[in-house]
Amino acid sequence: MGGWHDDTGPPRMVIIAAVALAVVAIGVILVVAANREAPPQPVAIPAAPAPQADSSECRALTAALPQRLGDYHRAPVVPPAPRGATAWRTGPDGEPVVLRCGLDRPAEFVVGSPIQVVDRVQWFQVRSEQQSAGDAGRSTWYTVDRPVYVALTLPSGSGPTPIQQLSAVIDRTIAAVPINPGPPG
Repeated sequence: MGGWHDDTGPPRMVIIAAVALAVVAIGVILVVAANREAPPQPVAIPAAPAPQADSSECRALTAALPQRLGDYHRAPVVPPAPRGATAWRTGPDGEPVVLRCGLDRPAEFVVGSPIQVVDRVQWFQVRSEQQSAGDAGRSTWYTVDRPVYVALTLPSGSGPTPIQQLSAVIDRTIAAVPINPGPPG
């Protein structure tokens, strides 16, 4: 009667390899789950008059808009989505970047208004005197050198990437025209 020896189970190396494989698989699943971002929540965009939202220029721009603007990802818009409106967010509840195409000329854009040029696109910043606490730090810019007005509302801290990327898309898809400010008020 020799020592106790059980040869009925799998070899020890097979068991060690199976356990190691299971540990690696669990680790991969946890890493993927930790890095997966929750989908952005739909963005509520209030309706605004956009008489040219269905124009060929706005349709071309909308078709060319990217899925990402730096750290911002395209987000769904709460139905009914205003015509010509698109949004991006950094996370599920991040403050959105909102683009609207086909709006009327902003009333504040008059002869002598300051203009900023970003990648061959001329922008006018609308100054809102009636900003609510929720709007603090947000800014809205209008393209003023295209046949349709495009408004871009940026959250505080968004940096230059969204306006730079969108300027490049606007410059590629909508031909420039001379600016047409309203009479001074």
